[in-house]
Amino acid sequence: MRTSTVFTAVGALALTASIAPVAHATVSGNPDIKVLSAQINGGKDIVIGTTTKAISATVTATAPSGIKDASLVLFHGTDLDTDRYDGVLNQTSDHATCQKVDATTSTCKLTINGNPTLLKNATAGTWKTYIAVVAKDGSWAAVDPYSSVRVQRRSVLTVNASPEPVAKGRTITVAGKLSRASWWDDLAYHGYAAQPVRLQFRKAGTTAYTTVKTIRGDSSGNLRTTVKASADGYWRYSFAGTTTTPAVNAAGDYVDVH
Repeated sequence: MRTSTVFTAVGALALTASIAPVAHATVSGNPDIKVLSAQINGGKDIVIGTTTKAISATVTATAPSGIKDASLVLFHGTDLDTDRYDGVLNQTSDHATCQKVDATTSTCKLTINGNPTLLKNATAGTWKTYIAVVAKDGSWAAVDPYSSVRVQRRSVLTVNASPEPVAKGRTITVAGKLSRASWWDDLAYHGYAAQPVRLQFRKAGTTAYTTVKTIRGDSSGNLRTTVKASADGYWRYSFAGTTTTPAVNAAGDYVDVH
């Protein structure tokens, strides 16, 4: 029975975006205890870089006697109860803070320890959640898995357009680099190889960027291309993201054209 581990060894449990129950979940314990909803990280994908991220989570549950505690674990694998997983993130404290909605229902708040040293690069992508709830009468219920969520490696994108200033019609070289966090080992950012990245331009005095072309980075994530100078404005690279790595835009680099 996983619940004894959940509420003593790992305390309570961890993470997901705006989540809905998955099909074929295993529900154990008291059938009168129901998980009504859960939310992780404000409903957004979880993006973790090279430093620990504190991740907020809430679980709303109901039981005839009321709710005493709730726990949520994020894991990578098939299910937690049969130990078919290769990554886990747990709560930062043994118990959640539960606030009554009414006599039978409470919303419990948790904070998850998003420590990158607990993660492996190969497990970036889809993770699942295990939720356990304890009622005031001491009975419990657990859902394994309750939902799925994306845990991603933080991305960084740079740009440098030169020369500046430049004469109209001359060539501008736009360089940059797409990198992403490496978990577990050196906790550094390394180039994200061969990804499609859009070169975009925003004319001075306007608010919207327009895509000029799409290029791919090299084996180290380096980006380089050329364009003709036509007007004052900002150049940037834009990456649409993947399942393992979030979208990111470089800050625009202004070029004065005369």
